[in-house]
Amino acid sequence: MTDGSRADGDGLTRLWGGRFGQGPSQVMDRINVSVAFDRRLADQDIAQSRAHVRMLADQCIVDRSDADAILDGLDRISQEIATGQFAFKAEHEDVHMNVEARLHELIGAPAGRLHTARSRNDQVATDFRLWVRDALDRLDEGLQALQSALLAQADRHAATIMPGFTHLQSAQPVTFGHHLMAYVEMLARDRSRVADARRRLNECPLGAAALAGTAFPIDRRATASSLGFDRPMANSLDAVSDRDFALEYLSVAAICAVHLSRLGEEIVLWTSDQFRFVRLSDAFTTGSSIMPQKRNPDAAELVRAKSGRVIGHLTGLLTVIKGLPMTYSKDMQEDKEPVFDADDTLSVSVAAMTGMVADMNADPDTMKAAATAGFPTATDLADWLVRVLGMPFRDAHRVTGLLVRDAERRGCGLADLDLSAMQAVEPRITADVHSVLGVDSSVHSRKSEGGTAPDRVRQAIAAAREAYL
Repeated sequence: MTDGSRADGDGLTRLWGGRFGQGPSQVMDRINVSVAFDRRLADQDIAQSRAHVRMLADQCIVDRSDADAILDGLDRISQEIATGQFAFKAEHEDVHMNVEARLHELIGAPAGRLHTARSRNDQVATDFRLWVRDALDRLDEGLQALQSALLAQADRHAATIMPGFTHLQSAQPVTFGHHLMAYVEMLARDRSRVADARRRLNECPLGAAALAGTAFPIDRRATASSLGFDRPMANSLDAVSDRDFALEYLSVAAICAVHLSRLGEEIVLWTSDQFRFVRLSDAFTTGSSIMPQKRNPDAAELVRAKSGRVIGHLTGLLTVIKGLPMTYSKDMQEDKEPVFDADDTLSVSVAAMTGMVADMNADPDTMKAAATAGFPTATDLADWLVRVLGMPFRDAHRVTGLLVRDAERRGCGLADLDLSAMQAVEPRITADVHSVLGVDSSVHSRKSEGGTAPDRVRQAIAAAREAYL
């Protein structure tokens, strides 16, 4: 066939088939065909083809009339895809060949000029970079919305006292607002990683052709600029073989998914009967098929679980890429499904977490009651001994430990110990010590930068809103 395609004995048409005498086996088709998943790249593929053919016309590599016909055909295909009328066919293997085959059907011979000075190698690398760039932008928007929900809750609870934990045991009292602000900062680092990954990704492979560049007088900077890239990739071999951007996206996604998982775990704990710190509405909980009383935090549990999928995709693609020589190998077809699924998984996780955070109804009384358990002001007592009595901290630590042991034996808190009992351990202790033994005074005293004092929390909220929203 003069257009470079080939009619197989099974009636299928292959645009690359001139070299081959017979069609692939059914098993080969099953392992090779990718259109079922890479059709997601259709918008990016059409955008890239538009930029490419405009450049070809500007460089007088193809006639302007042919370029106009191609652009018109691409517009029609884009409309068909948008309205669900485009028929993706497995016989054309992938999204790129499906678009090109349809272009042949619509405009005839001029369609054959679109692939001038271009290979599927640089074509797919460019499409995939465009898609991942869009995914990073969507992720950043989602994380910003989650930060906004956290900030709103933190503002409401800047002074709500709760236990702060180490080893999941009561350690020191903090505020719920301060606790939530920790996740705002974690998500800020996630967004910073998103921005870094986007910056490194934003170089254009188009024009590298199969691996060595092209003899046609193309203008790579024009196509790069048209597609919103900062510059063309500097090395044609690297341009078609690099998948760092996909690995980095998955790395960013995996770290972010872990952060969401940690918050999901805390919501599971906070909503349990053992904690009762917060309540979720019917919108983000489910019931039991046998126990009518149950209200299960399934959304939080699923966010926690889905982190495993994203982490697994990162590990999987690292394994695919690790042994590949330069330049392109068909192994790289395995790069898209993990990225696509990670994007789906992370998108729904971010949306679910944003909804849960906005939906949470905290119980300040229960939180504060829990904050008084476990001698949470022991450090405040030790600090008082250092500050007022001039004790070395290690001596103060020992004295406080003795007082905690005495209070535990008596079945009371540190604030409930008689002054005489305290003085039996350290005679210089005065009644002023009780000024630091309440959880309110403890929280309000933590005024160091980044501390849990309510005024500091409100300052942090204001700064975060200015910086992140």
